Amino acid sequence: MTRATLGRLIAAMLGLTVVISVVMLQIDWNGTAGSTEADDVDLLLDVMIVLSAFVYSIVLVMLGYSIWRYRAKPGDESDGEPIHGNTKLEIAWTLIPTVIVLFGAAYSWVILDKIEARESDRMEVDVTAQQFAWKFEYPDANVTSTELHVPVDRQVAFSMQAIDVIHSFWVPEWRVKKDLVPGLTTHVVATPDREGSYSLICTELCGIGHSTMRAPVVVESQDDFDAWLAKMQKAQGGQQQAGGGAVEEPAEEAQAGEAIFNEQGCSGCHTLAAAGSTADIGPHLDEVLPDRSAAEIKQSIIDPDAELSPGFGAGIMPQEFGDSLSDEELDTLVKYLMSSVQGGK
Repeated sequence: MTRATLGRLIAAMLGLTVVISVVMLQIDWNGTAGSTEADDVDLLLDVMIVLSAFVYSIVLVMLGYSIWRYRAKPGDESDGEPIHGNTKLEIAWTLIPTVIVLFGAAYSWVILDKIEARESDRMEVDVTAQQFAWKFEYPDANVTSTELHVPVDRQVAFSMQAIDVIHSFWVPEWRVKKDLVPGLTTHVVATPDREGSYSLICTELCGIGHSTMRAPVVVESQDDFDAWLAKMQKAQGGQQQAGGGAVEEPAEEAQAGEAIFNEQGCSGCHTLAAAGSTADIGPHLDEVLPDRSAAEIKQSIIDPDAELSPGFGAGIMPQEFGDSLSDEELDTLVKYLMSSVQGGK
């Protein structure tokens, strides 16, 4: 190969790299950016697209040149010439990918170190995942919710646990993603910088209800967040007092039961008109619970495989509610379900 040919090949590689990069970078791969981490992650993706285009161009140009340069003449059915290798070429095709991979690793490390840096005024949120629902606890405020509310322009540090199988925490607009592993506490941080409503999505195949395992995410001003937190504190404070032995009013008892229904992930698997849930992972409660006694409903909660509804197999519903719920919470939940499907009887 002459120097002139080599120069033309290199020019073709660089030209093809530019063309591919320009086309690929016109596509908005990640959609709306909703956190301060998003710009760094998007830039990392753009850099890797350009590098990938460069590697692809090298392979494509050299493949095309080899097909043209060493093509057999029409009618030539003889064996090809014996080739024993080219040391310089082998060094080049080993060294170039190695440099690219090391650069990508180093740059990714810098980005990861930057977006995971903790700020002094960060807010702490505990996240619990189970088939097929999310639960969020605000330890500083003693509040639990099935909706994730966070203030805009403030870093949030999530401490995450999974009860049953591996789940994955991902709000697409925030870009960051982290697995939740049973027996471990994993951590991720995000700083939302765009107010609005989003969705938290489980991106780890976790069972039959994986596609429905989502939770509302609300990014709001600090004032709106404080107002929401105060409202939740007031509502849940009343529930805790009622659980401690006070006599609950019917409306308060229903609110407490609905809160337990949502917090324990029941709304992620069952349809119940009173709770506004429409999931179909498990039996339709408005259809299967009428005319059942309190004892039967309670048994279905603490030992769900004892009696299965037609069309549903064993092992779908979590088995730990008998341990995770107190007797008072179980009674409140059972009363709520009975009143919801039996017209308050």
